[in-house]
Amino acid sequence: MRTATLTRNTAETAITVEINLDGTGVYDNETGVGFFDHMLDQLSRHALIDMKVRAKGDLHIDDHHTVEDVGLALGKALAEAVGDKRGIRRYGSCLLPMDDALVRAALDLSGRPYLVWKVDLPTAKIGSFDTELVREFFTAFAMQGGITLHVEALDGFNSHHIVEAAFKSVAQALRAALETDPRKADAIPSTKGTLSE
Repeated sequence: MRTATLTRNTAETAITVEINLDGTGVYDNETGVGFFDHMLDQLSRHALIDMKVRAKGDLHIDDHHTVEDVGLALGKALAEAVGDKRGIRRYGSCLLPMDDALVRAALDLSGRPYLVWKVDLPTAKIGSFDTELVREFFTAFAMQGGITLHVEALDGFNSHHIVEAAFKSVAQALRAALETDPRKADAIPSTKGTLSE
């Protein structure tokens, strides 16, 4: 089983993450940030990654440290759980509609972190959640996960729908990339022979 448990403690946050890449999308996420929990649930469910996140952060300041640090922890846990990436498909993409929103995500579990973010959100907040933190999460997740990640909103006027479509499209792309390639289940999907550097 491709699993990882990671604890990350700083003066700003205390985070524990448990993931199972071969799960069924069972989730149990509590960060103290309601909308963010909802998005983590979507990531788990649509990637079919079992996920448990517990985070206590300095929410009396704002949600920034909590959201970013959960991204860092989840990315690092993903990298640990996937190991040397032997047998995976490596690439994944998804064009995902959600009502007015249409979001495209494409990713490569390359070991070379990079984020291209072309998502304009119409509002600064969704409820009390700062929408600029969505990019912060995916930046942290991609950097620690060693993921080349492109996310682009092609349409949409409702910030909630656009953000949720972004999480779901990344989740679907992750699901595809993490799946075993039955024709090369024993091979590293690279002519270099490694995806760790």
